[in-house]
Amino acid sequence: MANILKKLFSGVRKSNSHPFCSVIIAAAGSSNRMNGENKLFAELDGIPVIVHTMLAFQNSPLIDEIIIVTREDSIVTIADMCAGYKITKATKIVVGGKERNESVQIGTMEVSPYSEYIAVQDGARPLVTKEIIDDAVRKAYQFQAAAPAIPVSDTIKVADNNMIVKTLDRDTLVAVQTPQVFKAEILKAALKNAHDKNIKITDDCGAVEALGVNIALSIGSHENIKITTPIDIVVAESILEARNRT
Repeated sequence: MANILKKLFSGVRKSNSHPFCSVIIAAAGSSNRMNGENKLFAELDGIPVIVHTMLAFQNSPLIDEIIIVTREDSIVTIADMCAGYKITKATKIVVGGKERNESVQIGTMEVSPYSEYIAVQDGARPLVTKEIIDDAVRKAYQFQAAAPAIPVSDTIKVADNNMIVKTLDRDTLVAVQTPQVFKAEILKAALKNAHDKNIKITDDCGAVEALGVNIALSIGSHENIKITTPIDIVVAESILEARNRT
């Protein structure tokens, strides 16, 4: 694990109005499908993707602290963005690992000792709203673990060797988004368990599920997209334009 750490602000304070919640923004990906562009720094409506993401959590009254886990070569740029856009809840920027789950585990080591809940957010999911964040956090208060989700609209097939094996029941399927929010000790234990047992996971819910913990579904949105390819930038711009017109 890299130990390079950039501290932005000090002295996070425990809230008296709600349980302390830190968010880890996972921003250490390689942007392999963006034709050489770092998707976190691509602009939407003149503002970098990662800044849109950070501002959403800055503006949520239920989030007390922001930890950004990123690549070593992005630390200074993101620190400058935090200062320029007044992301005052950002306390640390830390270098991530080779895999996403390792990066999130690094982030959990840097949260405040006050932290009772930890949210995990994709850095490249910039259109998350205050409503999505707050509902996930409140559901986590109630159920210890929660994640936003939307019903699957496409028909999903299981395939093997380019042949359809079976069709899954669409009524039982959902697409899970971020932020995924967990009781702090549950997430830490789940990530350690996944690491120790070499459990392959694609999101933090997968690690928590492996502990046998049930996860509540909170409000998601078809607009809460993740930037993965250049076409996603075009779609995100259209969503922002529609929001600005309302």
